[in-house]
Amino acid sequence: AASIASPFGPLTIWEADGVITRLTWRDEPGEGSPLVAEACRQLTAYFDGTLTAFDLPFDYGTGLNAEVRRAMAAIPFGETRTYGDIAKAIGAPAHAVGQACGANPIPILIPCHRVLASNGGLGGYSGAGGVATKRFLLAREGVEAR
Repeated sequence: AASIASPFGPLTIWEADGVITRLTWRDEPGEGSPLVAEACRQLTAYFDGTLTAFDLPFDYGTGLNAEVRRAMAAIPFGETRTYGDIAKAIGAPAHAVGQACGANPIPILIPCHRVLASNGGLGGYSGAGGVATKRFLLAREGVEAR
């Protein structure tokens, strides 16, 4: 694991067996690796405005969570989808998609902030700062959110 500074305070990126496994919203000690160093470099570049797509291997999990995480990872920088859009795409109830988004262990890198409510509202955000952080990330990508 390794930590970086972010607009929200320290973030720590974790990996195991050659894939990124989680991102936490605090500074935590851990043993780094070349993959974690690259993830830190890419995340710093994202915050600096010089990177719009992450090129990292992720642990997507299994089952519905994996399907939702892969769908979120496919949403391009500066675009959004609704919980319903993802639900239709993977054949699952929107409520289950929302729960899977909230359980995303790799926020920002797997961009759950790009998933909005069908009424145009923000929906929730499980990261530090909640919806304010989601709004910041969307604005950082040029998306105006209500």
